[in-house]
Amino acid sequence: MTKTILSSKSKSTQNTTSVKEFIASLDEQTLKDSKVLVEMMQGISGSKPKLWNVGTIGFDSYHYKYDSGREGDSFIIGFYPRKGKITVYMMDGTARYSELLAKLGRHTTTGYCVYIKHLGDVELPILEQIMQRSYENIKSQDGHINQILWKAEK
Repeated sequence: MTKTILSSKSKSTQNTTSVKEFIASLDEQTLKDSKVLVEMMQGISGSKPKLWNVGTIGFDSYHYKYDSGREGDSFIIGFYPRKGKITVYMMDGTARYSELLAKLGRHTTTGYCVYIKHLGDVELPILEQIMQRSYENIKSQDGHINQILWKAEK
């Protein structure tokens, strides 16, 4: 598996394995859920999915540069499919979406992750609304992201 490093200071890297190959290697339920999420996030972003790091499927990208000097590129929205636990990433954090997350269904959260066992456990229109808002929020930053977004606003 070859990786392409986008920035020498970035921890996020794009992976050259095809998204289709990666998804095809998943168990049946995770494969089904992944196909739904790919369609949803591709519709939101208008971008084709790309594999980042070991197994994160990301859509679109943005550049960040913090006051500390750390900078790099990352996907705007994405997910990491694993058997029994899908991690959905919102790079601007989960706290700003607490009202919608309360209506989502069975899930847990951390700073910028929503953990879902199966998509059948959540309300897909609510998840789509959250992802749409997150995507638009990051796009509105116009590449001028200079802080860790999920820590900056609650």
